[in-house]
Amino acid sequence: MSTFERYLTVWVFVCIGVGVTLGHVMPGVFHLVGAAEVAKVNIPVAILIWLMIIPMLLKIDFRSLRQVGSCWRGIGVTLIINWAIKPFSMALLGWLFVGWLFRPYLPADQIDSYIAGLIILAAAPCTAMVFVWSNLTRGEPLFTLSQVALNDAIMVVAFAPIVGLLLGLSAITVPWATLVLSVALYIVVPVIFAQLLRSRLTTDGTSRALDTLLAKLQPLSLVALLATLVLLFAFQGEQIIAQPAIIALLAVPILIQVYLNSGLAYLLNRMSGERHCVAGPSALIGASNFFELAVAAAISLFGFQSGAALATVVGVLIEVPVMLSVVWMVNRSKDWYEASPAVSRTNATDTTSH
Repeated sequence: MSTFERYLTVWVFVCIGVGVTLGHVMPGVFHLVGAAEVAKVNIPVAILIWLMIIPMLLKIDFRSLRQVGSCWRGIGVTLIINWAIKPFSMALLGWLFVGWLFRPYLPADQIDSYIAGLIILAAAPCTAMVFVWSNLTRGEPLFTLSQVALNDAIMVVAFAPIVGLLLGLSAITVPWATLVLSVALYIVVPVIFAQLLRSRLTTDGTSRALDTLLAKLQPLSLVALLATLVLLFAFQGEQIIAQPAIIALLAVPILIQVYLNSGLAYLLNRMSGERHCVAGPSALIGASNFFELAVAAAISLFGFQSGAALATVVGVLIEVPVMLSVVWMVNRSKDWYEASPAVSRTNATDTTSH
C-alpha cells in the first residue's frame, strides 16, 4: 500500500473541507456543474465514477462467471440484508430518532418528510460505488459484479412496492429514467468497455500489459474518488453551512443503519463459512445506498425543497467517509474473521479442490 493510500482517510476529510468551502465561496460555479445532468444523473460525477470502477472491472474475466455459484452464502446474506432487513430497520430507526428523540429539535412540518427520505434511501441498494469499496477490501470482483447486477434486477420490481408499503402510499412515482440511465452508465457501458479493453490487452496470452495498465490506473481511481467527494460536498456547501444541526441529526440514523447492516452481513457470512473476499463486499453492498435513485425519487415524490430530499442528500454526504470506515474494519478484522471454524473449513475445502 502506497503512502497516498495509507492516508486516504486524511485526504477524504481534507476533500470534505475543500468541497464545503468551495461550495460556499463559489456557489454559482457548482450550481452550473450540478446542473449538468440527465434524468437527475450528474454527468461530471458519472465520469469520475467511471474512472473509479473501470480498474476493478478490468480485473474480471467473464469466462470465470460460472464460479459465482460458489459464493451462494454471500449472495443469500446480501439479499436478505438489502431487501428483508434494511428498508424496514431504517423505517424503525427513522421513527425512533427523527419521529421521537430528535422531534423537538427539527421543524415540526418536516418530520414525516425526513422519515420518508430515510426510507427511500434505504430501499435503494448501492450500484457503482460499491465496486470501489470492494476493491479496497480485495473483494472477489465476480461476486461484486453479479450481486450488483442481481440487486439492480430486483430493484426494478421491488423498489416501488417496498417504499409504498413503508410510506403508506398507494402509488409511488419511480424515476424510471434515472434508474435505467444509472444502470446503463454505471454497469452496462463500463462493463462492455472494460471487457473490450481487457481483451485487447491480453491478446498475447499474458496479463503483462493489463497489469501495467492497472498499476497506472489505481492512483487515478483514488484521485477520482476524492474529486467526487469534493464535488458532492461543494454541491451542498450552502445547505451544510445553513443548517448543520439538522444534517447532523439526520446523519445519526443513517450511520447506525450502515454499521448495523454491514456488521450483521459480516457476521452472518462468518457464521455461514463464506470466504472473507466475499464477506467484505457482501457487508459493503448491504450497507451502502444508490443515492442517485434515492435523491431523484425523493424529489419526484416530495419536491426539491422537501425534508425527504434533504434526508437523501445527507446519505450522499456521509457515504464516502462512512463506507471507508467500514472498509477499514473489514480489512483490520480479517484474521479474526478467518479464525472462525466454519470459514476455516471452507478455506480448507477450497485449497483441497485446487
